[in-house]
Amino acid sequence: MTPNRTHLTYAFAWILFWTLMASVSVQDYYRDHQGKAVWQPLLWEGSSMAVATLLLLVQRHFTARHRHLLASPWRWFGLNALWLPLYWICFTPLVFGMRHAVYALAGLEYSHRAWPELFFYESLKISILVTVFTVIRFGILSYQELTEAKLRAQQANALLRQAQLQRLTQQMQPHFLFNALNTVSSLMHTDVARADATLIRLADVLRATLDVSELHEAPLATELRLVRGYAQVMQERYSDRVDIAWCIDDGALDCMVPLMSIQPLLENIFKHTVERRRDLTRIVVTVAREEGRLQVTLDDDSGALAVGGAPGIGLKNLRERLAVLYGERASVALVALAPAGVRARMELPCAC
Repeated sequence: MTPNRTHLTYAFAWILFWTLMASVSVQDYYRDHQGKAVWQPLLWEGSSMAVATLLLLVQRHFTARHRHLLASPWRWFGLNALWLPLYWICFTPLVFGMRHAVYALAGLEYSHRAWPELFFYESLKISILVTVFTVIRFGILSYQELTEAKLRAQQANALLRQAQLQRLTQQMQPHFLFNALNTVSSLMHTDVARADATLIRLADVLRATLDVSELHEAPLATELRLVRGYAQVMQERYSDRVDIAWCIDDGALDCMVPLMSIQPLLENIFKHTVERRRDLTRIVVTVAREEGRLQVTLDDDSGALAVGGAPGIGLKNLRERLAVLYGERASVALVALAPAGVRARMELPCAC
């Protein structure tokens, strides 16, 4: 609840109370005086409302800075209780002075009970009224504080989540660049032309990465552009040892996925399979959308990675990013295939 809404709520309750008081007073007057001079009950309640409002505004002005005491209710109520003598001293003289003045202007005399009895009765009545509205004010302010604290916690969590994602993304990008440069370095000793072509492809990948560097999620089409660029760089290095097939569901291209989420799965295959064997490794990248879920699988036909082994930095970071972005709605796992090979499977929500 915003401060303006808090003030409006409190003002509405205050006006409603005095409207009811005036209505009851007018009805009683109609019953006892057959409807003559209805302005009199309106004056009685109006004068009480005007003075009580003035005193409450003065109290609120000087106690607003003590809002931090809401966490200690007894201290907050004790501070506001110190203002009761102001009402005892000022309320009755101001209210009845106003009534006497208006009656005198009308050429009438305003009569009431004896002053000592009047002071006691009016002081007791205004004390009860102020106490009730102080309790209401405490409830409204406490609710506002609770709402603001919840909002601050949500904002803090969002900032923390963003910082965590940024850290993980920054860790992953240098890791990708390190592996790509190693590929170029190895090619420079065997085929300078291929090394030059690989550098051009790497530049294209980096340019595409910079275009979306501020994002944590991107459409699948953008992610595939980065992954295919990485795959081309790695195929230059292992041109006779790897074959990659792409089976992409065109209906899934608009689904949002974490930036650089498929690339570490492909990198995992190169690191643990392609680099460790001399024979041809066949890799199949499959992306399909089904019942609001995006399923990404990368299969290799001769995976040497132990499924239960410790994940590399790329796979570990990917799992952490998925947990931050989607919680339990996303998963990534490695599954052994028969008779040989490993499947990397990632599942994400897709609401597009």
